[in-house]
Amino acid sequence: MSIYLDYNASALVRPEVRDIMAKALADNGNPSAVHAAGRRARARVETARAQVAELVGADPTAVVFSSGGTESNAQAIASALAAGCERLIVGATEHPCVVEAAFASGALVEELPVDRNGVVDLAWLDGALKRPGRAVVAIHHANNESGVIQPIAEAAELVRSAGGWLHVDAIQSAGKIPVSMAALGADTLTLSAHKLGGPQGVGALISREGVPVIRTLHGAGQERGLRAGTENVPGITGFGAAAVCAMRELAQGVDHSAWRDAAVARVKAAGAVVIGEVSPRLPNTLFMAVADWESPQQLITLDLRGVMVSAGSACSSGKTKPSKAIAAMGLDHLATGGVRVSGGWGTNEGDWTLFADAWVDAYGKHRARLTERMKEVA
Repeated sequence: MSIYLDYNASALVRPEVRDIMAKALADNGNPSAVHAAGRRARARVETARAQVAELVGADPTAVVFSSGGTESNAQAIASALAAGCERLIVGATEHPCVVEAAFASGALVEELPVDRNGVVDLAWLDGALKRPGRAVVAIHHANNESGVIQPIAEAAELVRSAGGWLHVDAIQSAGKIPVSMAALGADTLTLSAHKLGGPQGVGALISREGVPVIRTLHGAGQERGLRAGTENVPGITGFGAAAVCAMRELAQGVDHSAWRDAAVARVKAAGAVVIGEVSPRLPNTLFMAVADWESPQQLITLDLRGVMVSAGSACSSGKTKPSKAIAAMGLDHLATGGVRVSGGWGTNEGDWTLFADAWVDAYGKHRARLTERMKEVA
């Protein structure tokens, strides 16, 4: 029996999403065409646009569909710089696609530190914003590894007072907790379908009214001239369906949190450190670490026991680099031993129990082997 607990990397595709995408694939007109098939395709895109907008309380006209979160994050940063921002302030635990886009821009990049609990330092941000040069500040709503939720509304007040631009990557938080673009105070916000149980390869950039977004892909005039290329109608349709399902299930976060917390108690008793435990966190996420067992060995051991988890960002999985989130929090001694466990729409209480059973037993055996080796050396 296998269980999947890696929803923060990519959620399993929902049955409702598969069904509606199959219908779109069977009637695959170009949404820019004026004939009947084209009009049906356009209707699917606009329905999904409204559904995705509703997920974050935005106006549908503010939604620009893309190939995914990476493209949308890059477009947001490029738009801010084109609007007159001269420097970038990027959270220390941001996703690699935001960090790489920032450095590739050629503008000055400053790192916004986090404390030992993974929360951004607002006092540091306040001071940085008072230095010369209009800044674009990029902070994700929730960290993809630890699940720590950032004080975005408070940061927005500081950014607004300084005349800056706030970009919020809400890819991990949307659909797991309530997200309101207006309440957050974001100028731009990004989403990704596959974190919600939608298809991979579809994302969205959403902008506040009056915020100028530029296009980074040139060609025809799709997406109000802001993103060239024929829209991925089946993918966008699936994105909309996933957004509807995610909104319907928001109240289930209470159950996910309880299941997660029961597993937390067991792994902590066995010797694990829970990263960001005292901070507000996504209800589906557990990020834990030990100093004496490296992540790749833990993942392989758990996989052989039928439990699929990850070591953090899927963009870093399979590599031996220390966890960026753990290192940024000053917990370097744990940075190579992190494991992320994340549930979703297809997860139940038994999955979390099986994970805890497998990890506690495997770690106990690992510790026993280490003890035996120490005896041999002595």
